[in-house]
Amino acid sequence: MNTLDKKYTDLLQDILDTGVTKMDRTGTGTLSVFGRQIRHKMSEGFPLLTTKKMYFKGIVTELLWFLRGDTNIKFLVDNNCHIWDGDAYKNYCKIVGSIEEPDYSVHVDDPNQNCTRLMTMEEFINKIKTDTEFAKQWGDLGPVYGKQWRNWKGKLVDKSEEFDDHTAWVPEQIDQIANLINDLKTNPDSRRLMVTAWNPADLEASVLPPCHYGFQVYTRELSLSERTEYKKKKDGIARTFAPYTHQMLDNSNIPTRAISLMYNARSQDVPLGTPFNLASYGLLLEIIAKEVNMVPDELITNMGDCHIYLNQIDGVKEQLTREPYPLPTLVMVTNPELKFDEYVYDNFKLVNYQSHPTIKIPLSN
Repeated sequence: MNTLDKKYTDLLQDILDTGVTKMDRTGTGTLSVFGRQIRHKMSEGFPLLTTKKMYFKGIVTELLWFLRGDTNIKFLVDNNCHIWDGDAYKNYCKIVGSIEEPDYSVHVDDPNQNCTRLMTMEEFINKIKTDTEFAKQWGDLGPVYGKQWRNWKGKLVDKSEEFDDHTAWVPEQIDQIANLINDLKTNPDSRRLMVTAWNPADLEASVLPPCHYGFQVYTRELSLSERTEYKKKKDGIARTFAPYTHQMLDNSNIPTRAISLMYNARSQDVPLGTPFNLASYGLLLEIIAKEVNMVPDELITNMGDCHIYLNQIDGVKEQLTREPYPLPTLVMVTNPELKFDEYVYDNFKLVNYQSHPTIKIPLSN
């Protein structure tokens, strides 16, 4: 049974009914409420909404970009994922627009308008695709999610042994994802299984402060009946002729624990961002679970400022008229040698995804 779409559309209706009108940094204006939660049992299906068609490849591509520790949109653009284009282009316009003398490496000489001008968004993205040096400089978004997840700068440490001629104090590089996976394998009952993207020292250097700023995971032991059901489902067996023991299930490498993930968001564009985040963190939960041989259990999202932009209301009302379909199933096609940050889109298969048509909802940058 698909309860996720219902919980999500209930949130949309809540914002329409009780939201207060607020202005925002984009100048668009919003209806806003504060402090909401959605919970989803992963056993009910992969959390990809069905009341509108979702761009699954974009969701996968962005998450893989985070897990690689990448912060440059070239990887996204090369994989036809354009959700960060507007932020990169806005940053380009802000910086290049303040340059008084034309620089033909970042401006366009336009004979039709008899002027030198900024690139259009289309020209900018094409330049990112085709010019490696330009992409290196203008495609980088600063220390956003991937940087904080995989290469958080910690305290200064002495690296003198790596340099023959002088003392070198450099920031410690902290890989939060690798540390999380190690802790799950060695201390799965820890209450410190957390990853954060909110680094106050780096906020001004980022094109956008993190909206979903951190997540925590939690594990519990599976009962014998839960492990038995998991094996039967995995093997495609309708019923068991003889009872399993824990030792028998251990010999078949059946997981001993379930894992849940809770993520926190300071700000949620509920029509556009929330559906994307639900699926992205659901996918992250599946990836981590596979890495540590656990069963995905519950996905929880905690949201601060939940808003609908005023120019999104018509699209929201259209979505509220739709009846949900059953949720799809996610299948991961990998091999033991493949590391989690080496996955590509083809490692993920979405089974039985049925949805209503796409709804064109404006994005406010």
